[in-house]
Amino acid sequence: MIEKLRVLIRYALEPELIERIRAVDAARIEIELLGQDQRRLLRGAEYPSERERQAVAEGLHGAFARADVAFGFWGAELSAALSDGAAGGKLTLGAVAPRLKWIQLMSAGADRLLNSGFIEEGVTVTTASGLHATPIGEFVLTAMLMFCKGAPTYMRAQARQEWTRFPPRELFGKTVGVVGFGHIGEEVGRLSKAFGCRVIATKRSATGRTSAPNADEILPPGELHRLLAASDFVVLSMPLTPETRGMIGDAELRTMKPTAVLVNIARGPVVVEAALIDALRESRIAGAALDVFEQEPLPAESPFWDMENVIVSPHISGGTEIYNQRVVEIFARNLGRYLRGEPLENVVDPARGY
Repeated sequence: MIEKLRVLIRYALEPELIERIRAVDAARIEIELLGQDQRRLLRGAEYPSERERQAVAEGLHGAFARADVAFGFWGAELSAALSDGAAGGKLTLGAVAPRLKWIQLMSAGADRLLNSGFIEEGVTVTTASGLHATPIGEFVLTAMLMFCKGAPTYMRAQARQEWTRFPPRELFGKTVGVVGFGHIGEEVGRLSKAFGCRVIATKRSATGRTSAPNADEILPPGELHRLLAASDFVVLSMPLTPETRGMIGDAELRTMKPTAVLVNIARGPVVVEAALIDALRESRIAGAALDVFEQEPLPAESPFWDMENVIVSPHISGGTEIYNQRVVEIFARNLGRYLRGEPLENVVDPARGY
């Protein structure tokens, strides 16, 4: 008898996509679904209710105990699964998920899983790195064009029914600085160059100044301030790690041009928000397009909501109508590799944090 590989899916996937996963090897794969009723995630505008979260949490321990592989969005609930609420301590992975060997995330970043206990206890974690390059690249170009063409100004004027004319600017010829030149950063560079921009970037692995097809100049991380001083748009596309947390603070914002715009599609905590608010209020930079924040949803009392030089979006830059299809393609490909005993793609390195 063939031993089944038990796959726990914690996300509301369409039935045909569940069958796509099963079809990788129907004779060997057994699927368990958890949270299929939470179809609002990435579909509508609401976060799941506390009742919905609790329902999933209640089924989590039993599902983990049966799973060899887990696929979906995972965050604080994984840390909670290893916590012993009654004793106030931590459970071992063997006590909670004795069979679990691999977690496939639906996100490109693994920051929500770092220090959860799972990676530390030997579970392989893989991400959906590469999936977001197209939608986020388009989102960044949209934000830059909106600032060049004065969209925040004329949209607010429209809401006030005011006929306010002003001279828009061109994106052509501007310098775009990309902090973090991975899949997303490279796509931002490609699209920016198609609009006639000069592109400079920092890359963690760079040891000296080089160039690439989608960047006129690639700099090592130590030259971040050089990039900031030269850029008309600074695009943050690095993962959140202990190294990048708070990377953009008061000193970095003071290095930027007063005409420059900050675009953050990375993670909220890579920017010191208090310093950014001060810089925007004092017009030390021209504006910011922010898709991510230190606290999400963004609190109602946040100054960002009412700033006329800020575009706020609700962490949607990586969204696309075919997100599920793309992430299932990544998982199915990795699942086939796992069953064949081949190395997996997008494995998280705990030392790097991504």
